Amino acid sequence: MTLAGASATAPDLLRLVAVPVFAWTAVRDVKTRRISSAVWIPLALLGAVALVWEGWLARQAGSLAWTYDFLLPAAIGLGFVVPIAYLFWWFGGFGGADAKALLVVALLFPTFPRYTVGSWTVPLTSTPIETFSFTILTNAVLVGLAIPIALAIRNAAAGRIAPVMFVGWPVRWDRTAETHGALLSTPTGLSRGGLDLDALRMYLRWRGLTLAALRADPDRYRDPATLPAEPNPPTDGAVAVGPNVRGVDEPDARSDGGADLDSTAAAAVGRDTDADVATSEADRTIDDPWGADAFLDDIDGTAYGTTPDELREGLEVLAAQEMVWISPGTPFLVPVFVGLVIALVYGDLLVSALL
Repeated sequence: MTLAGASATAPDLLRLVAVPVFAWTAVRDVKTRRISSAVWIPLALLGAVALVWEGWLARQAGSLAWTYDFLLPAAIGLGFVVPIAYLFWWFGGFGGADAKALLVVALLFPTFPRYTVGSWTVPLTSTPIETFSFTILTNAVLVGLAIPIALAIRNAAAGRIAPVMFVGWPVRWDRTAETHGALLSTPTGLSRGGLDLDALRMYLRWRGLTLAALRADPDRYRDPATLPAEPNPPTDGAVAVGPNVRGVDEPDARSDGGADLDSTAAAAVGRDTDADVATSEADRTIDDPWGADAFLDDIDGTAYGTTPDELREGLEVLAAQEMVWISPGTPFLVPVFVGLVIALVYGDLLVSALL
């Protein structure tokens, strides 16, 4: 908002401090998909200070500036963007960091700023009701919609034509251990939703197992008798945390018939290994292949909504296939940051396209 002919108000200049922070969160969202809640607290405080400061300046400028230049756009931003962020988070459309980012955006950017850079004044365009946070949101949505198109073009140029070419790409099996997203390959083909790769890392760390070891002897690790007696902390599945391989081949591998094993598997662990006593692998019935039920029962939470069947299917794929399709998902803080930059420089993409 520009008052009394000024090129930029002090609150608008103060808000520019948030731009490099949003850039940092976008980079971190791509690399780790984890943003600490502590990042948003100072930004929210900054937004509250700038909001009160701008409101005071608008009040000093007169009733028209107070009502139409500040109160109306700020009310629309806080009354529209905030509920949208909350509802999308509630229904699972946004992660917690995405929702918090939009809440901060609504508080930080209630009105259109004006900045003079040489002979240029940005943003270059405006809207009928200058609610800047709504402009950032619509820009972010448009940028997010462009991502599937870019993926499809990339896959088509490489000759990778598949039903999921708009949402993912193929990678070698070993790349899944260091990639965020979801596994789209299934034992029967391709799916638009599959095993969350963070849940895969949680499972491997819980077992103290590497993906390479699992592929080297899948028949062995399908048997829940090979689960460790004392599972490792599963962590939250972030790539930054290295796998803990303790316990896979150590003497304390689960053999005590604990509650996480069914009675058949537990009894099998405790038997002698002589050929005349042990039941062959081919004849043994495994009620919990890969120990998927045991894993999900043991950990706190739901491993990002992963079901035992999804985990088993994902492990079957990764145990056998060299190339698998994955979807990186949408690290939404990237479109938010890009939408913010576009809004600061150009303005509202949606309004410009419609008018």
